[in-house]
Amino acid sequence: MFSILIVLAAASLVFRLLGALGVTRFATWQACAAHAMAVMLAVTASAHFAPGSVTVMPNHADLVRMVPPFVPYPDFVVYATGVLELLGAAGLVLTATRWAASVSLATLFVLLLPANIYAAVAGASFNGGEATPLWFRIPEQLVYIIVALWVARSADTTMVRRVLGRLRPRAGASRSGR
Repeated sequence: MFSILIVLAAASLVFRLLGALGVTRFATWQACAAHAMAVMLAVTASAHFAPGSVTVMPNHADLVRMVPPFVPYPDFVVYATGVLELLGAAGLVLTATRWAASVSLATLFVLLLPANIYAAVAGASFNGGEATPLWFRIPEQLVYIIVALWVARSADTTMVRRVLGRLRPRAGASRSGR
């Protein structure tokens, strides 16, 4: 799991270096972090679909063992969360969808916290190695939540403002609909 934090940090630095070299897409740390989180999610999502024979990284069977017993259809849940991670990664790359992707991913990371707690308490390991301890899993998940919400600030919120503007009652409009 620690290696995933390294992927996030290293990708952020590489993108920021590109920004320093004049690539305007990576002109801010928030934009770099959004793209770095997209890279990280592409890596983590791949584990959701990796067959059990894969041993160089977590695989589908490892992730199924992380699912708490109260969650129905653990195989499906692992595949679904992999798809959500890939969709979130794609959404982070575009400024027009970054806000929605960031907020959705932060929510997903909160919803995945019980699986991380269960995995640590139950001793669920990846590829037969030692389980990641709880003292590491929770702060790691908090980092992902914080980064996801932080990169939302670099989003183009034009679409969000437009949608929210349509939801607000118009001045002088009757609340009864008459």
